[in-house]
Amino acid sequence: MLLKVPAEPVPIQEISIDRKVKLFIKREDLIHPQISGNKYWKLFYNINHYLEQNPEKPYMITFGGAFSNHIAAVAAAGNAAGIQTLGIIRGEELQHKWRDNPTLLFAKRNGMNLKFVTREEYRHKQKLTEFLRHEFPEALIIPEGGTNKEAVEGVKMMLNEQTKDFDYLCTAVGTGGTIAGISKFCEEYQKVIGLKAVDDDSLENKIFELTSKHNFNLIDSGFGGYGKIKDENIRFINDFKEKYGIPLEPVYTGKMMQKVFELIDEGFFPEDSRILCFHTGGLQGIEGANLLLEKQNRNLII
Repeated sequence: MLLKVPAEPVPIQEISIDRKVKLFIKREDLIHPQISGNKYWKLFYNINHYLEQNPEKPYMITFGGAFSNHIAAVAAAGNAAGIQTLGIIRGEELQHKWRDNPTLLFAKRNGMNLKFVTREEYRHKQKLTEFLRHEFPEALIIPEGGTNKEAVEGVKMMLNEQTKDFDYLCTAVGTGGTIAGISKFCEEYQKVIGLKAVDDDSLENKIFELTSKHNFNLIDSGFGGYGKIKDENIRFINDFKEKYGIPLEPVYTGKMMQKVFELIDEGFFPEDSRILCFHTGGLQGIEGANLLLEKQNRNLII
């Protein structure tokens, strides 16, 4: 079954702040209860184009870590589309612990087979991919994070008539596919701000492989490396939910919104700017984050 464009666009909510700019958030997290946020659109054309080829036994393979939003989304999308899925999971130590991991348990319940590999093997994903193409010649193999040309085309669907009304478009950045799509398809007068969730000096070059536009800035969130959660992040996420009724997660959207607030206070955005942030979902990761925080005797994300 093909993935479908929702009948109604996801809402854009204003975030009321006492500043000389206007701040809004586009709730892509509401697009689907299990295939969350930008992951829905990154998979949209990948899956639909693949199924249009009418494979006899559709099979989808991808890569991810223990708490990967992408792994969860691919498992749910495969289940919805009637495609068998295989997840190549970083860390063979998880092989006997996956039942204690909410993301991997969710993936299994959605029919995904899990293959655990060492971190060394995982670093050589090109070699792994070549092996998998040989073993499963008809399979759809999607890279870690879901970023490829089809994903960038899908991200175009996050833009519509409503998003044309903004001066700045802000998104969290992991593998670069979402910011590449927003950059490629936004209006000429719009500026794109990417808040980096990863410490990757090659990220800009990867984005330029997917878009020829130079209308984006990459800014480090400043809250540590990928997956690092500081107490100030937890406080911001919990305060934001209490004040605005919008949940954020600690890897991408929480750090993005916190940095956007900092940039506003620093005067980064000109007066009267209209700023739109994309909520890219990933809320399934909160449960896993709280398991780690609980072991550290730290405050939890509400």
